[in-house]
Formats: sequence, C-alpha cells, structure tokens
Amino acid sequence: MNTSPATPVMRQHAEVQYAEELAELRRLDSRQRPENWQLSPWAVVRYLMGGTLDNGYEVSPKYIGSPRLMEIAVATLATDRALLLYGVPGTAKSWVSEHLAAAISGNSTLLIQGTAGTSEEQLRYGWNYAQLLAHGPSENALVPSPLMQAMRSGRIARVEELTRIPADVQDSLITVLSEKTLPIPELGSEVQALRGFSVIATANNRDKGVNELSAALKRRFNTVVLPVPASEADEVAIVVKRVAEMGQALQLPAEPPALKEVRRIVQIFRELRNGKTEDGKTQLKSPTSTLSTAEAISVINSGMALAGHFGDGVLRPQDMAAGLIGAVVKDPVQDQLVWSEYLETVVKERAEWKDLYRAFRELD
Repeated sequence: MNTSPATPVMRQHAEVQYAEELAELRRLDSRQRPENWQLSPWAVVRYLMGGTLDNGYEVSPKYIGSPRLMEIAVATLATDRALLLYGVPGTAKSWVSEHLAAAISGNSTLLIQGTAGTSEEQLRYGWNYAQLLAHGPSENALVPSPLMQAMRSGRIARVEELTRIPADVQDSLITVLSEKTLPIPELGSEVQALRGFSVIATANNRDKGVNELSAALKRRFNTVVLPVPASEADEVAIVVKRVAEMGQALQLPAEPPALKEVRRIVQIFRELRNGKTEDGKTQLKSPTSTLSTAEAISVINSGMALAGHFGDGVLRPQDMAAGLIGAVVKDPVQDQLVWSEYLETVVKERAEWKDLYRAFRELD
C-alpha cells in the first residue's frame, strides 16, 4: 500500500486514485461513523453515487444506478452481516466491492480471488514451511490470509467469485461470519475480529463451474442483486465515463470516442442481450455471450488503441468491428449464426449504420 498517485502503475487502487475525494468527504463528514470506518454510511453512499458537497466540491459517481441498492449494501456492512453482491457478469460487482472497501476501510487490497483451485489455506491462513520445520507451529510461522488480516485490523475483506470456490472451502467461512472468530487449532488460539470487520463477496450464475452456496452460508450473507443498466442512457453514461478513465490510465493516443459510436455499440449489445430491437418491432436470437457493459467498454478501448496506434487517432467503425464481433461470437457455430442474422436484418437495414455494416462485412 505504498503506491502513490505518481507511481506509474497500470491501475491505481480506488483509495489511491480517488484519495482527494475521500479526503474531502472525511473533512466534511460530521455524521456518526461505525467504529473503524473512515466515513459515515451516508458519506460512503455519497462517494459511490457522486454529487455536489456543501462546499461545492464535486464527487464523481462510481456507480450509475439505484441509490437504494447502495444504501442497502452499506447498511448491511454497518451491521454484523456480510454482503453478497450478485448478478450477471459485467454488472460492476467487483467495482462496487472495491469502492465500498476503499471508502469504509481505506484499503481495498485485502482480496481473495476465488477460483476452482482456491484452497482453505488461502481463505484462512497458511504456514511458512521453513519456519514450521525449524521451530514448529508458532506465530512467526503463520502466514495470515487477507481475511485474517481484515479481522485483526477491523477492515473489509473481499472475496471475488465466491461461487467458483469449491463448496467445502466456501463453508470454512461459516465460523468467521457467524462467530466472528477464526480458530487456529495448531496454536491453541484464535483470531477475534475487531469492530469494523466484514466480508464483501461477489458471485454470478453464468460462469461454468459454479458451486452453489450451502444454505448455512447463504444465511450469513445479505444479498444485493446488481442489475444490468435499466436504460440505454444509463449504460451509455457508464461506458463514456469508464472509457475516459481507462483511456487516460492506459495513455491511449486517441481522442475520446464520439457519443454516436458509443451509442451504437451499446445499442447493439442491448438488442442482442434483450432478444429484440430497441423499438420492439423485431425479435432477435441472443448469443451465448453475456454482452455486459464491461465488454462494451473493452470493445471501445480496443478500438481506441487501434485508432491511436494504427490510425489517425479518431475512433471509426473499422476500429471497433473486430472487437465487437469477438465479444458477440464466443461459440463459432451458434453465435456466428446469431450475429450473421442480426447483421443482415438489423444493421444492414439502418441507413445511418451503413458505415458500420461495411466495416463488419470487410472483416467477414
């Protein structure tokens, strides 16, 4: 956590990137704060949703959507319950998790990335085997997990993709979440969580290899479902904001994309995702891919890289075409049929999309 804003890393942690906003909110925040929280619950929601503070300072929105969902999430963390952010891929679960931890604990790095290979030791604690062999079980030989560190310091621990972790490993969280203690049988001791400790987990039901949570573990979480953006305008606003931020962070030598291009990408994603055109007149087949907002952002960033390094710096349809087809066509048989039908029945028929149609056909 020695990273400073001047350090040339590819991606700053939220508490570093938005340090000025967090400091300004702390300075003006006079509301009651739970113990070991950096901000009051009200200020945490204001940090997430953005807005103008009493002194005129502008806080940028981190989440574009329902404020009530963020209020429920923050209120959950102010109790003894853990928080599960649930939704389809690309609905900003990890993004919200990181910013919640940054605003509440001032540290979003106590992270466990869930995979099919995540072990119980990675959730609980491990051992320095050189120390263990030389001196036996001891505090010096213990290697604390991010979860144990969060318990000791009264901070937020994050568990990404909880449902990708094997079910028997998931259940090792039950004692921590219910008793707020982590037994260490080898030392005959335990770690008791300080006030302020909680867990934010994320999960989705679209990935292969999903392991359903046990009923006992589900009861330890309050679940907040993050939906896909409700309207095209919301989704366009999210894409524009994140593309601008990422383009600056990656130092892409291209102009910010024209709003027209962003709207077209978002409209294609929404129509294929919803199985119908925006006017509701034409029913469409949906591909196997999720076509999330995050993927729309990736398509445009890839296009900006092409335009900046191999073009004139202006994002054009031919810069976005390959990335968009790659996002849609995950299954080379089924998705290719869906895409071909959409291209010929929708894109081709829109007079204002002729340049986009030509770019796609050139790739074909």
